[in-house]
Amino acid sequence: MSALPVSRTAPDGSSVVRVLSYNIRSLRDDGAAVARVIRACAPDLVLIQEAPRFFRWRKAAERLARASGLTHVTGGATTTGPMILAALRVHVERTADILLPRTPGLHRRGFATAVVRVGGARLGVLSCHLSLAAEERYAQAGRLLTELAALDVPYAVAGGDLNDRPDGRSFRRLSGALTDAWAAHPWGGEFTSTPREPHQRIDALFTTGGVEVLGCGVPHGLPGVDPADLTAATDHLPVLAALRIPAVAP
Repeated sequence: MSALPVSRTAPDGSSVVRVLSYNIRSLRDDGAAVARVIRACAPDLVLIQEAPRFFRWRKAAERLARASGLTHVTGGATTTGPMILAALRVHVERTADILLPRTPGLHRRGFATAVVRVGGARLGVLSCHLSLAAEERYAQAGRLLTELAALDVPYAVAGGDLNDRPDGRSFRRLSGALTDAWAAHPWGGEFTSTPREPHQRIDALFTTGGVEVLGCGVPHGLPGVDPADLTAATDHLPVLAALRIPAVAP
Protein backbone atom coordinates (compact mmCIF):
# COMPACT_ATOMS: atom_id res chain seq x y z
CA MET A 1 0.00 0.00 0.00
CA SER A 2 1.37 3.41 -0.93
CA ALA A 3 1.95 5.96 1.83
CA LEU A 4 -0.85 8.41 2.52
CA PRO A 5 0.40 12.02 2.31
CA VAL A 6 1.03 13.69 5.65
CA SER A 7 -0.53 16.97 6.74
CA ARG A 8 1.36 20.04 5.59
CA THR A 9 0.96 23.57 4.37
CA ALA A 10 2.65 24.60 1.11
CA PRO A 11 4.37 27.97 0.56
CA ASP A 12 1.36 29.12 -1.50
CA GLY A 13 -0.94 28.55 1.49
CA SER A 14 -2.64 25.42 0.16
CA SER A 15 -2.85 22.60 2.68
CA VAL A 16 -2.88 18.82 2.76
CA VAL A 17 -5.50 17.98 5.38
CA ARG A 18 -6.13 14.53 6.83
CA VAL A 19 -9.80 13.87 7.56
CA LEU A 20 -11.07 10.83 9.46
CA SER A 21 -14.69 9.64 9.69
CA TYR A 22 -15.45 7.20 12.53
CA ASN A 23 -18.60 5.74 14.09
CA ILE A 24 -17.49 5.05 17.68
CA ARG A 25 -20.75 3.50 18.99
CA SER A 26 -20.94 5.89 21.96
CA LEU A 27 -17.65 4.43 23.28
CA ARG A 28 -19.54 1.33 24.40
CA ASP A 29 -16.74 -0.98 23.26
CA ASP A 30 -13.06 -0.13 23.81
CA GLY A 31 -12.64 3.62 24.15
CA ALA A 32 -8.89 3.37 24.58
CA ALA A 33 -8.65 1.50 21.27
CA VAL A 34 -10.75 4.22 19.59
CA ALA A 35 -8.28 6.86 20.81
CA ARG A 36 -5.26 4.83 19.69
CA VAL A 37 -6.72 4.37 16.21
CA ILE A 38 -7.44 8.08 15.91
CA ARG A 39 -3.95 9.03 17.08
CA ALA A 40 -2.29 6.62 14.67
CA CYS A 41 -4.22 8.14 11.75
CA ALA A 42 -2.81 11.60 12.63
CA PRO A 43 -5.93 13.46 11.44
CA ASP A 44 -6.44 17.20 11.32
CA LEU A 45 -10.22 16.73 11.46
CA VAL A 46 -12.29 13.84 12.81
CA LEU A 47 -15.94 13.45 11.88
CA ILE A 48 -17.42 11.33 14.68
CA GLN A 49 -20.75 9.51 14.63
CA GLU A 50 -22.48 8.07 17.70
CA ALA A 51 -20.52 10.30 20.06
CA PRO A 52 -21.41 10.07 23.77
CA ARG A 53 -24.71 11.90 24.21
CA PHE A 54 -26.19 11.03 27.58
CA PHE A 55 -25.03 11.45 31.20
CA ARG A 56 -21.90 13.67 31.41
CA TRP A 57 -21.45 13.44 27.66
CA ARG A 58 -19.34 16.59 27.49
CA LYS A 59 -16.76 15.08 29.86
CA ALA A 60 -16.67 11.90 27.78
CA ALA A 61 -16.18 13.92 24.59
CA GLU A 62 -13.37 15.94 26.14
CA ARG A 63 -11.66 12.79 27.44
CA LEU A 64 -11.75 11.27 23.97
CA ALA A 65 -10.39 14.47 22.44
CA ARG A 66 -7.51 14.64 24.94
CA ALA A 67 -6.68 10.93 24.56
CA SER A 68 -6.63 11.43 20.78
CA GLY A 69 -4.45 14.54 20.95
CA LEU A 70 -7.26 16.71 19.59
CA THR A 71 -9.80 19.31 20.69
CA HIS A 72 -13.60 19.12 20.72
CA VAL A 73 -15.01 21.53 18.12
CA THR A 74 -18.76 20.93 18.15
CA GLY A 75 -21.51 18.33 18.29
CA GLY A 76 -22.34 15.36 20.50
CA ALA A 77 -25.62 15.36 22.37
CA THR A 78 -26.48 18.66 20.70
CA THR A 79 -26.67 16.88 17.35
CA THR A 80 -27.81 13.47 18.70
CA GLY A 81 -24.46 11.91 17.83
CA PRO A 82 -22.38 13.58 15.10
CA MET A 83 -19.34 15.46 16.42
CA ILE A 84 -16.21 17.17 15.09
CA LEU A 85 -12.73 17.03 16.64
CA ALA A 86 -9.71 18.95 15.35
CA ALA A 87 -5.94 19.21 15.69
CA LEU A 88 -4.31 22.36 16.99
CA ARG A 89 -3.23 23.43 13.49
CA VAL A 90 -6.92 23.89 12.64
CA HIS A 91 -8.36 27.34 13.35
CA VAL A 92 -12.12 27.21 13.92
CA GLU A 93 -14.03 30.19 12.53
CA ARG A 94 -17.56 29.14 13.42
CA THR A 95 -19.72 26.14 14.24
CA ALA A 96 -23.40 25.19 13.97
CA ASP A 97 -25.26 22.19 15.34
CA ILE A 98 -28.29 21.26 13.25
CA LEU A 99 -31.16 19.05 14.42
CA LEU A 100 -33.20 17.42 11.66
CA PRO A 101 -36.98 16.90 11.79
CA ARG A 102 -38.07 14.09 14.06
CA THR A 103 -39.96 11.14 12.57
CA PRO A 104 -42.20 9.46 15.18
CA GLY A 105 -40.76 6.13 16.24
CA LEU A 106 -37.29 6.82 14.79
CA HIS A 107 -34.11 8.16 16.34
CA ARG A 108 -33.72 11.88 15.75
CA ARG A 109 -30.74 12.84 13.60
CA GLY A 110 -28.54 15.90 13.24
CA PHE A 111 -25.44 17.39 11.62
CA ALA A 112 -22.34 18.84 13.26
CA THR A 113 -20.88 21.59 11.06
CA ALA A 114 -17.95 23.99 11.16
CA VAL A 115 -15.94 26.36 9.01
CA VAL A 116 -12.21 26.11 9.62
CA ARG A 117 -8.90 27.41 8.32
CA VAL A 118 -5.76 25.34 7.87
CA GLY A 119 -2.83 27.41 6.64
CA GLY A 120 -4.20 29.51 3.82
CA ALA A 121 -7.03 27.07 3.10
CA ARG A 122 -10.62 27.56 4.27
CA LEU A 123 -12.87 24.54 4.56
CA GLY A 124 -16.46 23.71 5.47
CA VAL A 125 -16.92 20.49 7.46
CA LEU A 126 -20.02 18.39 8.12
CA SER A 127 -20.40 15.17 10.11
CA CYS A 128 -23.55 13.10 9.63
CA HIS A 129 -25.25 9.85 10.59
CA LEU A 130 -28.17 9.19 8.27
CA SER A 131 -31.37 7.32 9.09
CA LEU A 132 -31.94 3.58 8.93
CA ALA A 133 -35.28 4.30 7.19
CA ALA A 134 -34.90 4.66 3.41
CA GLU A 135 -37.28 7.59 2.78
CA GLU A 136 -36.05 9.59 5.74
CA ARG A 137 -32.45 8.84 4.78
CA TYR A 138 -33.02 10.12 1.25
CA ALA A 139 -34.52 13.36 2.58
CA GLN A 140 -31.59 13.77 4.98
CA ALA A 141 -29.13 13.34 2.11
CA GLY A 142 -30.82 16.23 0.35
CA ARG A 143 -30.73 18.32 3.51
CA LEU A 144 -27.01 17.55 3.84
CA LEU A 145 -26.38 19.07 0.42
CA THR A 146 -28.40 22.14 1.38
CA GLU A 147 -26.55 22.64 4.67
CA LEU A 148 -23.17 22.11 3.05
CA ALA A 149 -23.94 24.80 0.47
CA ALA A 150 -25.21 27.09 3.25
CA LEU A 151 -21.75 27.09 4.85
CA ASP A 152 -20.90 29.45 1.97
CA VAL A 153 -17.26 28.45 1.58
CA PRO A 154 -15.38 27.56 -1.63
CA TYR A 155 -14.37 24.08 -0.42
CA ALA A 156 -15.98 21.57 1.89
CA VAL A 157 -15.85 17.98 3.12
CA ALA A 158 -18.75 15.94 4.47
CA GLY A 159 -18.79 12.43 5.80
CA GLY A 160 -20.11 9.87 8.17
CA ASP A 161 -22.19 6.76 8.56
CA LEU A 162 -24.66 6.80 5.67
CA ASN A 163 -26.48 3.55 6.50
CA ASP A 164 -26.47 3.08 2.73
CA ARG A 165 -24.24 1.42 0.16
CA PRO A 166 -22.80 3.08 -2.98
CA ASP A 167 -25.62 1.68 -5.12
CA GLY A 168 -28.27 2.96 -2.71
CA ARG A 169 -30.49 5.91 -3.55
CA SER A 170 -29.24 8.16 -0.75
CA PHE A 171 -25.58 7.39 -1.34
CA ARG A 172 -26.08 8.09 -5.05
CA ARG A 173 -27.79 11.38 -4.23
CA LEU A 174 -24.62 12.50 -2.45
CA SER A 175 -22.12 11.05 -4.91
CA GLY A 176 -24.05 12.65 -7.78
CA ALA A 177 -23.50 16.13 -6.33
CA LEU A 178 -20.17 15.65 -4.53
CA THR A 179 -16.98 13.66 -5.07
CA ASP A 180 -16.93 10.27 -3.35
CA ALA A 181 -13.35 10.33 -2.03
CA TRP A 182 -12.89 6.54 -2.11
CA ALA A 183 -14.05 6.34 -5.73
CA ALA A 184 -11.80 9.27 -6.69
CA HIS A 185 -8.59 7.87 -5.20
CA PRO A 186 -8.92 4.53 -3.40
CA TRP A 187 -6.29 3.76 -0.76
CA GLY A 188 -6.28 1.20 2.03
CA GLY A 189 -9.44 -0.86 2.49
CA GLU A 190 -12.88 -0.32 1.01
CA PHE A 191 -15.42 -1.93 3.34
CA THR A 192 -16.29 -0.35 6.69
CA SER A 193 -18.80 -2.78 8.18
CA THR A 194 -18.32 -4.95 10.10
CA PRO A 195 -14.76 -4.80 11.53
CA ARG A 196 -14.35 -8.57 11.85
CA GLU A 197 -16.00 -9.38 8.53
CA PRO A 198 -15.91 -6.26 6.32
CA HIS A 199 -18.36 -6.70 3.47
CA GLN A 200 -20.02 -3.34 2.81
CA ARG A 201 -19.10 0.33 2.46
CA ILE A 202 -21.65 2.34 4.43
CA ASP A 203 -19.26 5.03 5.73
CA ALA A 204 -17.80 7.60 3.35
CA LEU A 205 -16.20 10.98 2.85
CA PHE A 206 -17.32 13.42 0.14
CA THR A 207 -15.74 16.63 -1.13
CA THR A 208 -16.88 19.61 -3.14
CA GLY A 209 -15.27 20.67 -6.41
CA GLY A 210 -11.68 21.91 -6.30
CA VAL A 211 -10.62 19.63 -3.44
CA GLU A 212 -8.01 17.12 -4.61
CA VAL A 213 -8.33 13.66 -3.10
CA LEU A 214 -4.85 12.22 -2.52
CA GLY A 215 -6.10 8.95 -1.06
CA CYS A 216 -9.07 7.61 0.89
CA GLY A 217 -9.99 4.36 2.58
CA VAL A 218 -9.90 2.22 5.70
CA PRO A 219 -6.38 2.58 7.19
CA HIS A 220 -5.41 -1.08 7.09
CA GLY A 221 -1.62 -1.31 7.20
CA LEU A 222 -1.11 2.32 8.22
CA PRO A 223 1.89 2.44 10.57
CA GLY A 224 0.69 2.51 14.16
CA VAL A 225 -2.82 1.23 13.43
CA ASP A 226 -3.15 -2.09 15.27
CA PRO A 227 -5.59 -4.51 13.58
CA ALA A 228 -6.65 -5.65 17.06
CA ASP A 229 -7.64 -2.08 17.91
CA LEU A 230 -9.72 -1.80 14.72
CA THR A 231 -11.80 -4.81 15.73
CA ALA A 232 -12.02 -3.94 19.45
CA ALA A 233 -12.78 -0.22 19.17
CA THR A 234 -16.32 -0.18 17.74
CA ASP A 235 -18.63 -1.84 15.21
CA HIS A 236 -17.43 0.25 12.23
CA LEU A 237 -14.07 0.73 10.57
CA PRO A 238 -12.83 4.30 10.11
CA VAL A 239 -12.36 6.07 6.79
CA LEU A 240 -9.24 8.23 6.41
CA ALA A 241 -8.58 10.67 3.57
CA ALA A 242 -5.78 13.04 2.63
CA LEU A 243 -7.13 16.09 0.81
CA ARG A 244 -5.34 18.98 -0.83
CA ILE A 245 -7.28 22.20 -0.20
CA PRO A 246 -6.38 25.26 -2.32
CA ALA A 247 -5.55 28.51 -0.56
CA VAL A 248 -8.16 31.25 -0.64
CA ALA A 249 -7.53 34.95 -1.06
CA PRO A 250 -6.99 36.84 2.22
